[in-house]
Amino acid sequence: MHFAALHRERNWLGPAHQFGISAAILLGDVAQAWADDIVSEVGQTSLPPDAARRVRRVWSGIRTEVLGGQYLDIVAEASAASSIASAMTVATFKTACYTVSRPLQLGVAAAADRPDVAAAFHQFGTDLGVAFQLRDDVLGVFGDPAVTGKPSGDDLRSGKRTVLIAEAAELAEKSDPRAASLLRSSIGTELTDTQVRELREVIAGVGGLAAAENRITELTERALATLASAPINARAKAGLSQLARTATDRSA
Repeated sequence: MHFAALHRERNWLGPAHQFGISAAILLGDVAQAWADDIVSEVGQTSLPPDAARRVRRVWSGIRTEVLGGQYLDIVAEASAASSIASAMTVATFKTACYTVSRPLQLGVAAAADRPDVAAAFHQFGTDLGVAFQLRDDVLGVFGDPAVTGKPSGDDLRSGKRTVLIAEAAELAEKSDPRAASLLRSSIGTELTDTQVRELREVIAGVGGLAAAENRITELTERALATLASAPINARAKAGLSQLARTATDRSA
């Protein structure tokens, strides 16, 4: 949006929207290259060779997973994918891997050759990361804009195929054909504030909000159970436990 606005302000040639997309992609490429440089430099200057190799393997996984997750996300929007399984897969690869599980594994890889800790962090981080994304999904529809800092209902307007929407759609198909039809015809359109409020009521009314909240709770509890049995010290467990609760029990 920033680059497109810049194009319009300066009255440049060609479509502003396309310029914005192209510039954003290039900026992402630059950020990726800089990140690769940092990992390479740290490996060469600050880590023993075996630790550097472990870090590079984890970093390679991060790059593949986040780009794959982003691709799955745009495919889900373009194809109007509505299944809970599809939305959960996107949340896992687009958010959980690079936000929580893989960064934890980077730390393990740099510190020691501990596949047992890496495996525990993978499970803990995946569950927590998905729960974190689901909380974002809920706030994107039901959050207070004054607190979240972004307009409520944008996920509905953009057609984002979230777990919250998938839960609501599946429940509506079983119990309320009118609600199911409204969801199908409304998601991804230019909704008025009144229509957003109506969709919120529909999502909550068919049980979509409650289902998403239950899933957040289940994932968080499973993550904490994994953490409790992880082969790490008590101080690390306490810090990660607090992180888990902060990430999933929030209003912004």
